[in-house]
Amino acid sequence: MSDRRPIGVFDSGVGGLTVLREIVRRTPAESTVYLGDNARAPYGVRSDDEVLAFSIECLDRLAEQDVKAIVVACNTSTAVALGVLRQRYDLPILGVIRPGASAAALATRNRRVGVIATPATIRSHAYFGAIKDENPAVEVYEHATPTLVPLVEAGELAGRVAEAAVAEALAPLLGERDAAGESIFPRPAGASIDTLLLGCTHYPLLRDLIAALAGDHVAIVDSATATASSLAELLKINALEAMDGGTPATTHRQLTTGDPAAFAALAGRLFSDGFTDVERVELALAAR
Repeated sequence: MSDRRPIGVFDSGVGGLTVLREIVRRTPAESTVYLGDNARAPYGVRSDDEVLAFSIECLDRLAEQDVKAIVVACNTSTAVALGVLRQRYDLPILGVIRPGASAAALATRNRRVGVIATPATIRSHAYFGAIKDENPAVEVYEHATPTLVPLVEAGELAGRVAEAAVAEALAPLLGERDAAGESIFPRPAGASIDTLLLGCTHYPLLRDLIAALAGDHVAIVDSATATASSLAELLKINALEAMDGGTPATTHRQLTTGDPAAFAALAGRLFSDGFTDVERVELALAAR
């Protein structure tokens, strides 16, 4: 039986569109409803209580859309709130940390993985634990990069400003020493990471800049592709797949708590085939 209900996708802003893009590519028969909480982004610098409250409010709104599953395409929300969210809703809830961690553990050759993410995600050590679950022998070096999400939300994806911001954010992890000449991480002399996990769905939009700084010897891993594959398997296992040729036709709706025109314009810059029909939604909780 074909289940034509849409898949809900949630992020604190536009970063989750990287996951949405992979979901549409991997499961073309599926409809989607995307909700970006742009008015209260970024989540990564907020308290855990605030992230949890905002995440619940957003998923409540998605659940009202009669979705059959929800992808929490926000690393901060996944790290802080996923357990609570899974208990709250009687439908499958998929996060982005476990798929990304699995991909990074498989990609590393020297068993040294760097993780860049928001302060809240790093504070949770969710990626550290997930990668260690996959392979306890992997050394995990976590680094918070709070300046990158606002950069993406502002549409600064290239040029000197973006290059300088990315270089400054990654210097402690990619370099052996900080500006004072002190060693950043307790690792063997001459050893360095060979895999860099982008632990925020906004960061793939800066992938070209990050890859140029990291160099050819560092594999860049993000969770979008792995999450889309995990979603496809989840739908199959739970008999929730939509079959090609069903009715109604496949649809993709975008909701934002921010400015719909700004969302559509930024999506267009990010993906070339941006969204022109973006709906604004009102949520009750105000950011502190």
